[in-house]
Amino acid sequence: MSLTINTIDPRIAVIGLGYVGLPLAVEFARKYKVTGFDINADRVRDLRSGFDKTREVSNADLTAVLEANSEKNGLSISGNPADLNDADVYIVTVPTPVDKHNRPDLTPLYKASKVVANALKPGNIVIYESTVYPGVTEDECVPVLERISGMTFNTDFFVGYSPERINPGDKEHTVTRIRKVTSGSTPEAAEVIDTLYRSIITAGTYKAASIKVAEAAKVIENAQRDINIAFVNELAKIFCKIGIDTRDVLDAASTKWNFLKFSPGLVGGHCIGVDPYYLSQKAQEVGYHPEIILAGRKLNDGMGEYIAHEVIKLMVKKDIPVKNANILIMGITFKENCPDVRNTRVVDIVHTLQEFDGNITIYDPLANCQEVKHEFGLECVNELDDTTIFDVVILAVAHDEFKAIDIERLCYGHKVIYDVKSVLPKELADARL
Repeated sequence: MSLTINTIDPRIAVIGLGYVGLPLAVEFARKYKVTGFDINADRVRDLRSGFDKTREVSNADLTAVLEANSEKNGLSISGNPADLNDADVYIVTVPTPVDKHNRPDLTPLYKASKVVANALKPGNIVIYESTVYPGVTEDECVPVLERISGMTFNTDFFVGYSPERINPGDKEHTVTRIRKVTSGSTPEAAEVIDTLYRSIITAGTYKAASIKVAEAAKVIENAQRDINIAFVNELAKIFCKIGIDTRDVLDAASTKWNFLKFSPGLVGGHCIGVDPYYLSQKAQEVGYHPEIILAGRKLNDGMGEYIAHEVIKLMVKKDIPVKNANILIMGITFKENCPDVRNTRVVDIVHTLQEFDGNITIYDPLANCQEVKHEFGLECVNELDDTTIFDVVILAVAHDEFKAIDIERLCYGHKVIYDVKSVLPKELADARL
């Protein structure tokens, strides 16, 4: 059986409409007929109404593709697997998290593969975008597709892997402006997949040598960033003891043309704080214990606790009782100008300070406070009570909304201000990372 896809007018289904799937579905829907599928009924309802809570797609852009009446393009949103039956190409964009022991959890990927397998027809292509370790697509997902569909891989159906490169909250480096890595299970499938993505990705594509190469490329992109951030986080700890400002050091060092300027900070989110564990898992499966990768992860995962202890030291030096102190934490999302709270490491600051019985207020105008409560058991607010005076303010996330706030007033003049992101005037903060 050869590929039966109409490359001029393919019918596309995107499985998983989160930070990755929705922007991709919208871009494809400008040119092709697309069905977006998600198992979350609330998400389906919101998207059908033209509202994207992740803020990755504007309401206007989403509404435009939803209302397209052309026979050749437009987006429909569904939570019914039966609506996937007419597709030629299935693109899986579900999350790939880690469990509480930092082991890869492929459950969403297995479930999505089952949904696709029930709709799969001879000649179809299934493309995975979810971050995985090398081998998952062919060794884990393909057997599910074969078992449930009753068809044979590379005879009846074909697969590909094209790693997502979405940067949540980034309105400059959007999905079409980031070069896309593609791959396929046969040379013909690889070419069809590359052509499909090339039709919407203005930054161009790169056809990897194999699916495993494409999978490996994704995990090392983020593992590399993780290790570099771990290095500057360690520098920040050293320079704090020496008594010099880390950012000043980085500014000076970055005057050399080949210096890589990474910034210290909390490393969370669905990529950088997770992907290295996928590579580590595969390495250990083949008998190699990765040292640098895991050392970087350990150091970065400890930064929240480190920041909390630095704040407590400042309080003690200023004779501010730690117990019952009013502490404001500004930001709970994993990065600035983004409502995503997945794997946010700000919670590590909170948990450490809770051990000292402080009165903690978490303020984040972008976060879904119900989600924060559900995921972490923490209360947060989207609006701040102007009458509350705090002993400590920790700027944990650099949302644009925070730049207009008189932070010094929140401390009734000045008590302790810790600037995790180094965005406040240098003279205002007692310390910054």
